[in-house]
Amino acid sequence: MIAVRLATYYGASFMMMGIHLPFWPIWLESRGLNAEQIGAIVASGIVMKVLVNPLVAHQADRLGERKRLIAALVVMSFFSFLLFSFTRSFWPILFVNCLFLSFWSPAMPLMESLTLHSSHKFGFDYGRIRLWGSITFMVAAVGIGYILRGGSNDLIFTAIALMMILTCLSAFWLPDIRSTAKRQSQLAFTAILRDRTFVIFLVGTTLIQASHAVYYGFGTIHWQRAGIGSDIIGWLWAEGIVIEIVLFMYGARVLSKVGPSRLIAIAGLAGAIRWAGTGYTTALPALVFLQALHGLTFGAAHLGAMHFIQSRIAPEFSATAQSLYSSAVMGIGMGLAIFFSGRLYAAFEGYAYLPMAVMAAAGGIILYMLRRDRG
Repeated sequence: MIAVRLATYYGASFMMMGIHLPFWPIWLESRGLNAEQIGAIVASGIVMKVLVNPLVAHQADRLGERKRLIAALVVMSFFSFLLFSFTRSFWPILFVNCLFLSFWSPAMPLMESLTLHSSHKFGFDYGRIRLWGSITFMVAAVGIGYILRGGSNDLIFTAIALMMILTCLSAFWLPDIRSTAKRQSQLAFTAILRDRTFVIFLVGTTLIQASHAVYYGFGTIHWQRAGIGSDIIGWLWAEGIVIEIVLFMYGARVLSKVGPSRLIAIAGLAGAIRWAGTGYTTALPALVFLQALHGLTFGAAHLGAMHFIQSRIAPEFSATAQSLYSSAVMGIGMGLAIFFSGRLYAAFEGYAYLPMAVMAAAGGIILYMLRRDRG
């Protein structure tokens, strides 16, 4: 039953992200924003993770608390999201986006910490819980693609709001499993960052995950301009999730053979191939192949990272470690990459993917060379 409750939260929250990630730039564009403004808005919200996530993680580790903080954060993020309905221009949207993500973004590192702690305590496989998020992300991306075909872009806002209500309800159903409270957890950041291997891990995974910046910010817009319909775009976003789901199902077996750092290195190689190809073509047969690599570029990198953290960091510092990972990878790295991707896309359109290929390759090399792998 604990596994079901955890999976339910992943399912609800990733349904929201399955709509938000592919199609939110379309909603922003419908408000009259250009590529640089969209890049700035997406990047500014992501950078909020750097400011907020460590503070929330400190409180979580200090109290050993997870469930109540997650529930409070997602409820506040829902009410913040509703403020978008009153915005019509760049600066109000920018402000609301920062407010919204300052509540939404800290919830996922806490959830990952709760799930990893629970999997260790009760003996279930993290990947088989996390895969339900991938499944619902796929369903949502495909479903909203069909709904938007000939429909208003305002449906994007409505669909996200409904999924956030489900996320709030699922947060209250989470198991109240706590870690050991650490009254001196203010030392956790410095202790973790003194671990040279962990720092190298952060650099490599940041490069690989941040290489998705052009795709996340402008993938849907780029394909729409190439004449690809929203329903097909939804399927393209969902396609790679199938491989991601298979990877999560058999993740324990894969990790036992290659180890976390090598799995992340494979993700970097796949990213180099994926982004180089995506930069040169919008032909649908090629995109079908390239999108299948998402199961590696994101799925393998994420699964490897979660197990690397679990094997290397003590459970009582897990929220802090997850926060550092989130702040570096999806905060500083992704925020800067998406900000500059707006300028790159405005200047070069599809060729903006090519620097992303270089980033992914560099991250893969760093993780491949990582010697002290305890995963």
